[in-house]
Amino acid sequence: MKIGCISDTHGMLPAEVFDHFKEVDEIWHAGDFGTMDVADQLQLIAPVVGVYGNVDGHDLRIEYPEH
Repeated sequence: MKIGCISDTHGMLPAEVFDHFKEVDEIWHAGDFGTMDVADQLQLIAPVVGVYGNVDGHDLRIEYPEH
């Protein structure tokens, strides 16, 4: 199993992430997604497991309740 790890995207997902993560089976986000849009874009690549960070709003805290 290949896991792609990322954190602190703060609402911006660099284009190279799509290339780096193209063969991963799962993506782990370690907090501070910034926007739900980042989580949604990552979900297009592979299933996302994540925790919310201090900059993440209510919607992300509901979707990823672990802190």
